[in-house]
Amino acid sequence: MYLNRVHRTFPKLKKLLTRQQSQAALVEQNEYTESPEYPPILDMSLQGRKLRQRQAVYKKIQELNTVEEKQIALNIPRYYGWKCIMFNEDKVPYNAMPLVQYYTRSHFIPTEKLPEFYNDTGAAADAIVQEIKALIEEAILIENDGVDRTFTSALDKPEVSQKEDALAKCIVRQINRIVINNLTDKVDHILSSQVDYDPRHEAFWFVGGIHPPHKLVAWRKQYGGLKGRWYEPIDRAVQYVGTPILTIRNRQPLKPLVPYSEAENPEFRVPKFDHNPKAVGYFTDNRHGTNIPGFWPGDFDEFGFLSYHGRGHILARKPSFGPEDNLEALHCQAIKSSFGWLLAQANNQGFTTYNDITYPLVTQTVVTNGQLWSLYAYQLNTIEFHNDNVDNPKSNICFGTKPLKLYDSIENGKVQGLNEEVLKMLVQFYLNAPEEREHEMKPYLGQQEQVVADIEDDNKRRWLEARYKHLVSNRPKHLLIPEIYHWEQIYKIKFNTRFFEKRRRPFELGISPFNRRLDEHLPPYIPKVLRPYPRSRKKFETTYYPKIYE
Repeated sequence: MYLNRVHRTFPKLKKLLTRQQSQAALVEQNEYTESPEYPPILDMSLQGRKLRQRQAVYKKIQELNTVEEKQIALNIPRYYGWKCIMFNEDKVPYNAMPLVQYYTRSHFIPTEKLPEFYNDTGAAADAIVQEIKALIEEAILIENDGVDRTFTSALDKPEVSQKEDALAKCIVRQINRIVINNLTDKVDHILSSQVDYDPRHEAFWFVGGIHPPHKLVAWRKQYGGLKGRWYEPIDRAVQYVGTPILTIRNRQPLKPLVPYSEAENPEFRVPKFDHNPKAVGYFTDNRHGTNIPGFWPGDFDEFGFLSYHGRGHILARKPSFGPEDNLEALHCQAIKSSFGWLLAQANNQGFTTYNDITYPLVTQTVVTNGQLWSLYAYQLNTIEFHNDNVDNPKSNICFGTKPLKLYDSIENGKVQGLNEEVLKMLVQFYLNAPEEREHEMKPYLGQQEQVVADIEDDNKRRWLEARYKHLVSNRPKHLLIPEIYHWEQIYKIKFNTRFFEKRRRPFELGISPFNRRLDEHLPPYIPKVLRPYPRSRKKFETTYYPKIYE
């Protein structure tokens, strides 16, 4: 108290004391270092400044606490959604393997049997096959000949494809039930796993190093400062959408197939494919980027174990494609579904397409129609290959077999030629036990808040939960995207014959509706009767968008 009185009486004394304290602090610091320390030299060009802005955004997304906030932050730059290249599980164009491998950075290794990683479970699998093969034959026989199904076909797929997928779904569910019932008392991880039927799998990421489309090149040519950057590569947003027949997930992740250090092995590098995806047969759609692994954030069983997929889309392909391209289409389907499921799981661990994973994730994938079975083991090593990290040396690895027959035919009410080797490989997938990792699994999530449900503020928790669920639903906006009509394209843009009319349309005012941000809207209005008592000038509700562009 005496010191405060002195300060009020003699204000110069306070300045003197603080100056002496600061000088004492400087004396304590070592003013000399063994080697000279210089400030960093910043690139002050336009590209350098833009790069630092993007890196600051990546850092802010990494520092967000919850999974849902990170997913909202990925979509903030686009109010009407990203122009995404649609990776549908059951739509594989002709000769799509180079594009799929480059867009997922997946090195594919064809094999006749499972990798050496599964050799330890071979003896146990042989004993289990002898116990369940009679039940498997009975289930196959009943589902093929013992059930009279009434089938209603949809319009978006050929009827023959839908019938094959429907039969495969019934056979897969029966085989999964038989194997799980037999293994429940033998291995611990089967009893603790969770089974999902027809789950929703979606994944969103950016791929860099892609040639710009013609419209972008024409736009760049309008500006003299971009003369040397007309054909500069760009990022393309990719959205995977798939629905497996059945999935199994566990609380712990599967063990890596190969050491994580092998991800940078030059032998696993994927050839570059930077051409326009429309040249292959993939098209774009405007939608928000979503990462959904079949469950919402916060579920305890958050790591994929095994997934089954149908192959009815092969019957809808043109006969001119040939058997070799059909085989590649199966591999593409397995790569897309495996990468998409693991990427969505990685996003639930706090990683994003801008913040790479720090440990590998593994899943097992089966593509079947009930008789032909293709088995794949996939290891995810990296998810960051946007334009700023397009030279990422890491690659993902996929082991896959060609279609193998589980049985030859059904004659006289019996299954002929059951292939016990195929059944053994399937059982080995189930015997592959997950285990707890020693490293930190969620390094980019908060300590106290990892999902929105952990937030104590009621208003913020409810708002973020509602906004996230509405975002991933991908419902259309209240006001649809402004479009340019054909007559405007002809008479106003291409030939400009209506120059006397008043300019009212966005393209006439130099405004691009697609550049509108997600948080650029008027919040909901609060009626006077609902405002805090007694008086409040707050007319609009509070929003809780992540502040990553401030």
